[in-house]
Amino acid sequence: MKLHVTGSANGVVIVGGGLAAVRTAEQLRRANYTGPITIVSDEVHLPYDRPPLSKEVLRSEVDDVTLKPREFYDEYRITLRLGSAATGLDTTEQTVTLDDGTVLGYDQLVIATGLVPRRIPSFPDLVGIRVLRSYDESIALRRHALRARHAVVVGAGFIGCEVAASLRGLGVGVVLVEPQPAPLAGALGAQIGELVARLHRSEGVEVRTEVAVAEVRGAGHVDSVVLTDGAELTADLVVVGVGSRPATEWLNGSGIKVDDGVICDEAGHTSAPNVWALGDVASWRNPMGHQVRVEHWSNVAEQARVVVPAMLGQQAPSHVVVPYFWSDQYDIKIQCLGEPQATDIVHLVEDDGRRFLAYYERDGVVAGVVGGGMAGKVMKTRAKIAAAAPISEVLG
Repeated sequence: MKLHVTGSANGVVIVGGGLAAVRTAEQLRRANYTGPITIVSDEVHLPYDRPPLSKEVLRSEVDDVTLKPREFYDEYRITLRLGSAATGLDTTEQTVTLDDGTVLGYDQLVIATGLVPRRIPSFPDLVGIRVLRSYDESIALRRHALRARHAVVVGAGFIGCEVAASLRGLGVGVVLVEPQPAPLAGALGAQIGELVARLHRSEGVEVRTEVAVAEVRGAGHVDSVVLTDGAELTADLVVVGVGSRPATEWLNGSGIKVDDGVICDEAGHTSAPNVWALGDVASWRNPMGHQVRVEHWSNVAEQARVVVPAMLGQQAPSHVVVPYFWSDQYDIKIQCLGEPQATDIVHLVEDDGRRFLAYYERDGVVAGVVGGGMAGKVMKTRAKIAAAAPISEVLG
């Protein structure tokens, strides 16, 4: 039986319980929006920060990663519907259907559902095979890691590398398996990926590249992993980190245009009236007219400062956003400014055997900078990247 929540002013409904949802609600109140705000989340926890899940939470250094205390939502009159997954959207009636049958009306809808981790369908259903996306998954992985001796991490992207580093910190033997020539090669290129591989090897991680998993074996519990080169690895823990995909299944049949994320214009407006999207799930049109989906924590606040004024019919702030992200691995913070691509020309300008700094060149200009343990030198390049300065200006 469906319960229809009615009212002449349904207000803003935000679907998603992460950083994008909280920042949007916060910006709405800062913009003096006084109508109802409802956050719908399939998580039972208060909205929380995800980056620590593969690091501090997994290493038992932090337990509380909530973004705002309960009092924040009470003070700003934000209704939380936790443990409620959105299952459908009707853009004509302007309603969202939840998994318990409730139908919520909206005046404006914000899609902020983020990502769901990819799984490997061929893997058997064995205890000890885990993915990492939610807080509960991080806690479960942490408990398993405390009694594990041999772990295989499948996929050497940012999450895989961070998990490998955290597991080593817990004293677990780790083999990092990656089909590409080096960790992070798809994002940063093989040259910088080799420096990341070197970092992990120096900490005792066995890094195996250009190889994939052929089979996972075990009777009830995983006990070994067979690689495509025939090697068999002992494993009582397997962590799958092969990327994520936008959480858009609940939009099927809604008419919302989706193509590797929810398609939006430069202000986050989707193909449907009064429906917006931001964060990891959203593919925004950039100034060059290309659709770009950015999976970086720092991007969310910038998008919220654009979506909310547009939603309220106000002038959005104009500024050049230089994408930024980071990844903590051991004692090294790997930072990236700009939009480096694996196909760029890479200028490695500093490398002391552990820390490094590299500039990325595309069409003669500096497209990005990546540094490991070089925070100051990375951040001082922001203005040059924003201005699309010639590469010669940063190379000196």
